[in-house]
Amino acid sequence: MSNPVVSLRGLKRSFHQGDVTIEVLRGVDLDIMPGEIVALLGPSGSGKSTLLQAVGLLEGGFTGSIAIAGEEASKMVSDERTRLRRENLGFVYQFHHLLPDFNARENVVMPQMVAGVSRQQADVRADELLTSLGLGHRLDHRPSQLSGGEQQRVAVARALANRPNLVLADEPTGNLDEHTSDRVLAQFLDLVRGEGSAALVATHNERLAAKMDRVVRLHDGRLD
Repeated sequence: MSNPVVSLRGLKRSFHQGDVTIEVLRGVDLDIMPGEIVALLGPSGSGKSTLLQAVGLLEGGFTGSIAIAGEEASKMVSDERTRLRRENLGFVYQFHHLLPDFNARENVVMPQMVAGVSRQQADVRADELLTSLGLGHRLDHRPSQLSGGEQQRVAVARALANRPNLVLADEPTGNLDEHTSDRVLAQFLDLVRGEGSAALVATHNERLAAKMDRVVRLHDGRLD
């Protein structure tokens, strides 16, 4: 049996506002297996983004165990967490965060070159991903020349450029209309499955969550 791509045990996170302590995560346990697409369902403010930040090793302040690809990350120093994140994780956010001065291809090439891939190989990979998302005719267009749905598809290609074991998506279609949202999500799921990656997708949309392999619900700081 395969080992989980990510394994969380007893994950907690609290914030202090004056004399008040707000417990956002109260002991989250979760395993995601290779190739599994999991919907993280919960209303706005339930802590979905906080949980994704923990799994993405994006900030500290958490207690409990976070294991990524079998490596315990919670006790790592910053450089080790950066290496683990670069080697294993891809990110898609509600807003695309594309580099405005670079075209679609270059936005997907950039993270590959940071990881040490040659420009020629990075170009080939970028073109393959963008073409598979229906953007083969938009490779040389900058973000300002793309529609909202097209921009988000570039962001999806960028997240998968380095073949991550796990893609973390935070309301990836939350900024799109329903028709475009359905289309982009379908392409996202097809591409993730085709690449063999796992994914944890935060959403408050029950209809979209039902399209994934499994749904976990964040309620009162714990997963139901």
